[in-house]
This record gives sequence, structure tokens and C-alpha cells, in this order.
Amino acid sequence: MSRAPFTTLMAAAIACTLTTPFAAWAQTDTPPRPAPPTVDTPTSSDLDAELFYQLLLGELQLRENDPGAAFSLLHDAAQRTQRPELYRRAVEIALQSRAGNAALSAVRDWVRAHPDQEEPHRYELQILLALNRPADIGTPLRHLIRLAPADRRNDVIAAIPQTVARTEDKSATLKALQEALKPALADPHTAAAAWVTLGRLQLANGAPGEALRSAQQALARQPHSPTGAALALELVEREQPGAHAAFQAFLQTPPEASGRARLPLHLTFVRLLLDQRRWADATQELDRLRRSTPPPPEVWLLQGLLDGLQHRPQAAEAALQRYLELAQAQPAEDNRPGRTQALLQLAQMAEQRQDYAAANAWLDQIDPGDDILAVQLRRATVLARQGQLDRARALLRHPPARNDAELRRQWLAEAQLLRDVGQPTLAYAVYTEAAARFPDDADLAYERAMAAEKTGRHDEMEAQLRALIARQPDFHHAYNALGYALADRNERLPEAKALIQKALAAAPNDPFILDSLGWVEFRLGHHAEALRVLRDAYQRRPDAEIAAHLGEVHWAAGQHEAALAIWREGLRLNPDNPTLRQTLQRLQVTP
Repeated sequence: MSRAPFTTLMAAAIACTLTTPFAAWAQTDTPPRPAPPTVDTPTSSDLDAELFYQLLLGELQLRENDPGAAFSLLHDAAQRTQRPELYRRAVEIALQSRAGNAALSAVRDWVRAHPDQEEPHRYELQILLALNRPADIGTPLRHLIRLAPADRRNDVIAAIPQTVARTEDKSATLKALQEALKPALADPHTAAAAWVTLGRLQLANGAPGEALRSAQQALARQPHSPTGAALALELVEREQPGAHAAFQAFLQTPPEASGRARLPLHLTFVRLLLDQRRWADATQELDRLRRSTPPPPEVWLLQGLLDGLQHRPQAAEAALQRYLELAQAQPAEDNRPGRTQALLQLAQMAEQRQDYAAANAWLDQIDPGDDILAVQLRRATVLARQGQLDRARALLRHPPARNDAELRRQWLAEAQLLRDVGQPTLAYAVYTEAAARFPDDADLAYERAMAAEKTGRHDEMEAQLRALIARQPDFHHAYNALGYALADRNERLPEAKALIQKALAAAPNDPFILDSLGWVEFRLGHHAEALRVLRDAYQRRPDAEIAAHLGEVHWAAGQHEAALAIWREGLRLNPDNPTLRQTLQRLQVTP
């Protein structure tokens, strides 16, 4: 019998569905409509009359809405001929009819028939993810890594965290992937990428300490690895002890070794140091960046932000203007976010010295559409400082929000404005309005409770936080806020300590929760323990409020010079901090 190409015969005989993406099968409740045929074109065929009839009958059964019979016919044909395109077709029919276990059975037969082809392993991985069986994904992933070309293997490994990001059982996922990555971890060419991937999976599984050890292993094998440094940097952001040193070690490698990724990582590191108020470390890194050739313009932006945070307005303004000058020589799209940030900072400093015309002049230079709500908030603050609060609030609500996300942002901006200009009662009303519209928004509920505390509604604050805890037991900020409020009022101290300890169990390195714990220890009369905890908190995050508490414990212990020194540091950090100001006034101290 003469033979014809498989595609030619089937395309002539069949005009029905062939494929539906597995993701659509996994996510829809409605059977997909048939799609046009899409069959591979092999150079030869084993298509005899019997096989032709079997395939034709299978496709007709599918067209007659009997996918089970169609699958059986195609699956049997695939097993008899071992043809990859028939295995693929059987799998796709099962997926189209949402018969996940049948699809998995067929794809595993395909894997056994063609273990060195990438496609069946990829299908198996996708089906296992769609079936939510993360414990079984290790085997196909290990084969996909093995089969990838050497020059793409690290890319395949790096893509794993995103591939498995939606699995529900993170622990099972991590266990399966630890096994899958063992060969890659032992291979010098893939070890760094594999350790980074393992670290990201550990981080997703809530194990930052293990993630740091994986980042250190990656950097030990490839000290200039940008991906290893990026993982360490993410842990710096989470204030994981040891992450700062790991990233610093990356910065000690020759700049050319890590390529173009080094500069954005270094700049992000400085931003994190600014967020964490680590002024000395930030200054050191900016000096290092200034010594590079040529120094990037962003150095002056970050220097301006640092000077502003340290209340050196003249130096900050000079640095920000220098950045704007240098940024003009760069493509506009490359520096728009930085330019907007510089102009907003300059406007804020002008507002603080009550030069409202200059503030508006800086805001006028921001390109339309660049973070419009931040610009509107700055303009609204200028109006409010001039006694035009109603106009300021109207500005933040114009134009009207187009969707819930914009409406939420507008409410948050308005509440922030009211807090900033000393209107806590009005801010509480805005939060109440927003919480009524978004009753399931935990962050809004928390902010509303904090606003209630600022207005003296202590019972309301407690009731709202307890409701939030009941609804979302893992919202550790609520435990900390309630515990600190009780400690600050010197009420129900054992209960306050228990609440704070529960928050600390969820975030053991959070300096503000440590501050709360130190404060409740002080209220309980445990001065030595309070000093230990507050020193730890202040070392992790130099902050004016923590300085207020640490100084008061020193003062109560008769260590007046130590107290004065800490308070002076706190005033340099933030001379307007209300907790520090109230502490000094209550103790009648002038540092």
C-alpha cells in the first residue's frame, strides 16, 4: 500500500478541534469550542488503512461530543505507533474535556516512549500544576533541566520559581524541588543558579534564614552573580540578619565581572539603606558610587534624599538640582521616575519653609501623567498649609475615580493629607468611609483603627483591631498595635506583652515590634531586659520614636548622660517626632 504524509490525509479527512491550552482547561467551567486542526508534519507515516480509520473515528467521536471515546482511540493509536503527535493529540483531547487524570496517564506513557524529548516532560509539569499536585513536579522538572541545552540550562532553572508561584502547598513544592535541583546543585556550571532558585522557593515558603544561606552558597560559587546578589538584596529589604554582609561581599567583586546588572542593584541597595535610616552605610555606598567612572546621575538624587532625611535642606536642594541638570543629558524615558521624585522632594522642602510659590513652581515642572496622585497630594498639602483645606480635599477627589483601585488610592491620599495637617478626626472619617466601601481590606481596617487611637477612641481602636485579628489571624501588625497601645497606657500589661510576643513570632526582626516589646518590659519594671531589647531595636533601625523609649529607660535607671545622647540622636533623625517631643516635655528635659 502506498503511503502519504500523515498531515495530508488527516487534514483532508478531518475538520474539527485539535488543541485547547491547558490553562484554559484548568480555569474554565465551560467546555471550549472546537478549534481548527493543528497537526505536525512528519516526513513519513505509519498511516495504514486501519490506523487511518481509527484516527478518523476518534476525531468524529470528538465532534459528536464523546471525548472519552475519542481519547481512548487516540491514546491506543499513540501506544501502538509511539508517535509523539498522537500522544500530544490524546493529551489535548483529555485536557479539552477536563479529564485531568486521563491526560496525566497519557502524557506519562508519552514520557516513557520518548524520555529524551523535552515536550512530554513539559506537558507533564503543566498538568501536575493544573491538578495541584506539587509533590509530583520534581521528576519532570529534573528532566527539563537535564534536557535543556547547556547555554539555556541556567535560564530554565531561574524560571522555576515563577513557574510554581501559584501552587497552594508551598512546603510540598519546596520538598519536590529540593530533590529536582540536586544534580544542578552538584554541577559547577549550574550551582549558583540552582542555589538562587532554591533560595527564592525557601523565601516563598516563609524561611528567610534558609533563603539567606542559599544566597550565600550561590555567591560562594559565583561571587559576582547578579541573581545571587538580587536574592541577598531582597533579604536586606526584609532586614534579615546577615543579608547586608552578603550583599556587601558582592560589591567587593570587580565591577566588570557582574556586568550591567551591578549598578541598578547597587542603587537599590542605597535606597533600602535610606528606608532603613542607616545613614552612615548609605553615605559610604554613595561615596563608593561617586568614585565609579563615570558616576551615575542617580548618586545626586540619592544624596539629595539622604540630606533631606537628615534635615540638611540646603545640601539636599543643591544635590537634587545637580541631579536634574545631569539627567537632562539622558533619554527622557530613562530618568522620568527619578526626575519626578526629585521635583516632588524639592516641592516638599519649599513647602516646609513656607515658600508655597516655589513649591508650586517645582510641581509645575513634573510631566503630566507622572504619578499624578502624588503630585496632587503635594499640591493639596500646599493649599492646606495656606488654610484652604476644603480646596485641598476637593483637589484629591478630582478627577473622579474610574475604578475601585483609584477610589481607594484617593481616599488614602486624602486621609494622609488630613493626618499631615493635624486633622485626625477628619482623617478617621475618611478611613471609616473607605472601610465601609472595602470591608475586606485588612490594611484599611488597620489604618482606621490607628486613626481611632489618634482621636482618643481607645475602645473603638481595640474593638476594630480585635475584629481584624478575628478575621485575619496572621495580620501581625494588629497584634503589635494593640499590645503597644495597652503598654503605652500602662494597662493590662501581661496581655499587652502576650500580644506583642505573638506579633514578634511572625516578624522576629521587625525593629518596631522589638520597640513595643522593650516598652512593655519597661512598663512591667524589667529595666535591664527593656534596655537590651530597645538597644537591639535601635541598632536595627535608628528611629526617633525608638530613641524616645530607649532614652527614657536610661533616664529612669539614672543614666542621664546616656539618655541625653540618645535623645539628641533622635532629634537629629526627626526633630518633629511627636513621641520624642512629648517624652522630653513630660520629663522636663532639654537635651
